[in-house]
Amino acid sequence: MNIREILPSDTGVAELIKQSDDYAAGLYPAESNHMVAAGELVVATGLFVGAFDGDVLVGMGAVRVLTDDMTYGEIKRVFVLPGYRGRGLSKLIMAALEDGLRRQGVRVCRLETGVRQPEALHLYKALGFLERGPYGAYARDPLSIFMEKEVPVDLEGE
Repeated sequence: MNIREILPSDTGVAELIKQSDDYAAGLYPAESNHMVAAGELVVATGLFVGAFDGDVLVGMGAVRVLTDDMTYGEIKRVFVLPGYRGRGLSKLIMAALEDGLRRQGVRVCRLETGVRQPEALHLYKALGFLERGPYGAYARDPLSIFMEKEVPVDLEGE
């Protein structure tokens, strides 16, 4: 398994996005789904990565920095195919995304996830994310949980 940068046009991305959408749609009503389109995952101040088993894309995740002052990055679209869950791929994806923020000097990482995803909540809490209120354009939603984490500083690289 390896993690590397991907583009929305890469082989397998559209299918993974579809499966991610279908999964979320099965858990939440449309007004509580805060997915972004594949094309919105790639911004100049972001990173879109895939987890690969050989040449097969089996997981993905993105981080976007949309604030001019580089205040925080937002995690989006962390998803691993069901047959590959439980192998630590989400942790590897998250580590790559945090590293991307660190390289840009962004020190805060935020995300929105849902109350019906206990595995995701467990992962994010284990990685040091703490609950917070809505941020950016998000409004309070009883099905959403907003989280934040300080990105550790790389003392050797600074």
